[in-house]
Amino acid sequence: MKEKHLPNLGIGLGLRIPHYEDIFRDKPDIDWFEIISENFMVDGGKPLEILARIMDRYPVVLHGVSMSIGSSAALDWEYLKKLKALARLTKTPWVSDHLCWGQLPGAHYHDLLPLPYTKEVVKYVAERARIVQDFLEVPFALENLSSYVSYQADEMTEWEFYSAVVEKGDINMMLDVNNIYVSSRNHNFDPKEYYQNIPMERVLQIHIAGHTDHGDYVLDTHNNYVRDEVWKIYADVYAKTNGVSTLLEWDDDFVTFQQTWDEALKAKKFQQAMHTKLKKLIKKQPVLQGCEQ
Repeated sequence: MKEKHLPNLGIGLGLRIPHYEDIFRDKPDIDWFEIISENFMVDGGKPLEILARIMDRYPVVLHGVSMSIGSSAALDWEYLKKLKALARLTKTPWVSDHLCWGQLPGAHYHDLLPLPYTKEVVKYVAERARIVQDFLEVPFALENLSSYVSYQADEMTEWEFYSAVVEKGDINMMLDVNNIYVSSRNHNFDPKEYYQNIPMERVLQIHIAGHTDHGDYVLDTHNNYVRDEVWKIYADVYAKTNGVSTLLEWDDDFVTFQQTWDEALKAKKFQQAMHTKLKKLIKKQPVLQGCEQ
């Protein structure tokens, strides 16, 4: 279900509890919100009241953290039924989760754990992702992780693995450019080698976020402003996608709502630069004149 005409929603924020009061009081001019699916997969109560108030004014997109698409445990159909119901309620244009595992039969680790980059795992995850997308009946995307370890069994690079999963499963990419940078530092590769070798036409959304640099390693902490190095990757990636929805994540050490939104709006500078460049290229194209026979 690779979609070529999914909407560019603009620039959005992850919906977080510390910002509820500001949002409902000030009704900020934000393009859209991304919600953590599991926080609203309930039958009623305060979460759905909050969600209804948000949906009255803003588009909402679902982003999950516990599908565990790569786990050896069977797909959790009760979970997927609740997710599908929430997708229908919100009219989300797509649903995303992470390319990871986090469960075993009888155990849930509540973490996003990396998978071995092997052909066997590609086949396994791609088939499960295809089933999920078919069941949800909306485009499904997997997000790349921030990486801190590797497996001796690895047969390919992360970007080769990621690309193979989405191509074989015929799904989409939810591309986190901060995670690309974090992984590049931790594993000593060039970020460009990553994003220049993935199917950009399958990217339907970009995540940007801050991280914590410890020198010898980098952690994807979502508790700080986006670093210049990540903005540079974003600018290049955004241009290569010809423009897709952008989302700022800020999940700890919260600043004010306005400061968070101002940080997200920095993305507009890079988007405008891309559009200006395209306009200049179009003006330079020669005008073809009609020819008489």
